[in-house]
Amino acid sequence: MNQDYIIPAPWAILEEGFEKEHVKSSESLFSIGNGAMGQRANFEEDYSGKTFQGSYIGGVYYPDKTRVGWWKNGYPEYFAKVLNAPSWIGIKVVVDGESLDLNTVKSVKDFRRELNMKEGWLGRSFEAELQNGTKLKVESKRFLSLEHDELGAINYEVTPLNRDVSISYEPYLDSGITNEDTNWDDKFWNTLSVEEQENKAFITAHTMKTLFHVCTAMSNTFTVDGKEISLTLKTNKSETYIGHVYETDIREGETFAIQKYAGYITSLNHDKDSLKNAANAVLDIALNKSFRNLLNKQKEDWADIWSMADIVIDGDVKAQQGIRFNIFQLNQTYLGKDARLNIGPKGFTGEKYGGSTYWDTEAYCLPFYMATKDQEVARNLLTYRYQHLDKAIENAQKLGFKDGAALYPMVTMNGEECHNEWEITFEEIHRNGAMIFAISNYVRYTGDYSYIPEKGLEVIIAVARFWKQRATWSDKKEQYVILGVTGPNEYENNVNNNFYTNYLAKWCLKYASEQVKKVAKDYNSDYKRIADKTSVSTEELNMWLEVSEKMYLPFSEENDIYLQQDGFLDKELVTVADLDKAERPINQKWSWDRILRSPYIKQADTLQGFYVFEDHFTEEELKKHFDFYEPFTVHESSLSPCVHAIQAAKLGQMDQAYEFYLRTSRLDLDDYNKEVHEGLHITSMAGTWMSVVEGFGGMRIKNDMLSFDPKMPSAWDGFSFKLNFRGQILKVSVSKGKHTFSLDKGSDLTLLLNGKEIRVVAGQTTEA
Repeated sequence: MNQDYIIPAPWAILEEGFEKEHVKSSESLFSIGNGAMGQRANFEEDYSGKTFQGSYIGGVYYPDKTRVGWWKNGYPEYFAKVLNAPSWIGIKVVVDGESLDLNTVKSVKDFRRELNMKEGWLGRSFEAELQNGTKLKVESKRFLSLEHDELGAINYEVTPLNRDVSISYEPYLDSGITNEDTNWDDKFWNTLSVEEQENKAFITAHTMKTLFHVCTAMSNTFTVDGKEISLTLKTNKSETYIGHVYETDIREGETFAIQKYAGYITSLNHDKDSLKNAANAVLDIALNKSFRNLLNKQKEDWADIWSMADIVIDGDVKAQQGIRFNIFQLNQTYLGKDARLNIGPKGFTGEKYGGSTYWDTEAYCLPFYMATKDQEVARNLLTYRYQHLDKAIENAQKLGFKDGAALYPMVTMNGEECHNEWEITFEEIHRNGAMIFAISNYVRYTGDYSYIPEKGLEVIIAVARFWKQRATWSDKKEQYVILGVTGPNEYENNVNNNFYTNYLAKWCLKYASEQVKKVAKDYNSDYKRIADKTSVSTEELNMWLEVSEKMYLPFSEENDIYLQQDGFLDKELVTVADLDKAERPINQKWSWDRILRSPYIKQADTLQGFYVFEDHFTEEELKKHFDFYEPFTVHESSLSPCVHAIQAAKLGQMDQAYEFYLRTSRLDLDDYNKEVHEGLHITSMAGTWMSVVEGFGGMRIKNDMLSFDPKMPSAWDGFSFKLNFRGQILKVSVSKGKHTFSLDKGSDLTLLLNGKEIRVVAGQTTEA
């Protein structure tokens, strides 16, 4: 049974009632971030129960030495770990000598937690009775500022309900933290200084090996019943900790509040010798603006994001909550301000997968950012990979490739491969093609071809060289084959001729040849610069085309379908419907050996090819492949249900499409894979957006125009979304029997609706 304690609400994630077994899951679900830093929803006050403490800084990592049973040539030396950063949210609360700790109090009632997605803050309230008999009402609210992305703010209030009390607050900073995820239990942080200046405190530390310098800083103000008061402080200090203790007497019914301002100043953005000064300036901004004013600006900034990114679903609150949760977390993770950063699979919500960049960005996230931000944000994501091209060439050289061939990493922080499971690192090479598909997808959607001659062509050439060298001529088949790979479906390792990989390689080689010729013809100076650098030649283009044209694609004449890989039909083809539910998820119940021999598909694989290259296949072919492979798919990858939702909608199989949509949009909220305590599935959340816009909205680019073929789940009364298409902001609304289009920005626009041209006039609403 999936978890069901999250209360459906259109604009909030809500939890009511305190259950200790929910704490770690809620710490993930209620996480907050601002694109530069983020944190799990750990309690501000002490909690001695089971918890997963986590606060993270974008771009700050540690190269944790690879741990394997035996070394293989080409193995990465480290796995990049996103680091649990020095903690700043903590506030020890002591009432008449007893610590407030929800694990040890006599009772808790009216516990409520809210992640307000509309306004961008996390709130919590409860009443507790301490062992000493004191009853308290506690309310807290915190957020990470979008405007000042080095700053977080907390307002924490305690009201005694049954007696006058003495209350002590000890807001603190702590760099003596550890990672939940570590290979060797290394020390990740070295604390350089613990300092204070009046009511401010600073801990400066650096990461081991990578030497990122971080100043964690705090300052605090206080109110009683909303009126500011001044308190003297005492200091608790050690080599890795500083706490400022403030104590006062509070009458029954009075509310004693602390406003804590804190955050991270890093050497990514400041000179490492001036971090404390920069931190001081950030704290002064907070102290001058006040919690209320900072929160009001936070609400405005989130309103701006939602004005473009929101998807409205009428008549289905769980579906509405799901899509907004996905959009909210994507924006908390990445806002496109810094081309050095990217979108980790867990974002700022956990440490699994190392917090690094995967192919998810190019295959799933780029469309969301292209359509809901401006195209510069999408360009930054492409530029991230361009900046890593030299490292990708090095990665390929380590595996024996030459002549400028590039293999982009499966997992990376700085362009180096840092994933150390051999069947992924060496074999899941389809990720290389995702880099080129993303460039093609960007040009198709934005119309901005200039990226290719400026930066993209060098990446395209290097990846084409990889595919040319990775393919093997088979005398038996008289075609080129690609041996020993793992496709997107990681439940098949070391297989030959994975359909998706082979088809992607075939397309990449042809596309690369076409782009080299186009740049040579239309962008002569760029071509000369690139040709001088890469020595690309007509002879090489001809070799690429030969491999492309003669690429082997496994096919079953009997079933009239492309095979997932050469040996797929040799398996015992028992469908998921005939699999005992007690055996699910198989990745937690079965041995790896049993999984690899099974027909079960972790995520869309052959169907991934039909999604990426939809225009290459007929709808009849899609249906035949969907009907064959879907019954074997267990969707134990977060990246799977969205593709199936889009394809089921295209095929008019709306009950299935809706079921897949709920699975992708509520994957974490309902904890389908029973792992939400480890963090959220951030990158797949972009797939949820795609399942609405491309699935139910039927959005495509056809004949260089936006095209829509809308279909609506029976559970919905209507839905709407916006797209930034080439600088024009189009709003699309779908209801039963009616579709409306309007332009929030831009001149008149011609688009396709169910294959027919319609004209959307600026300033008017067009119905069809």
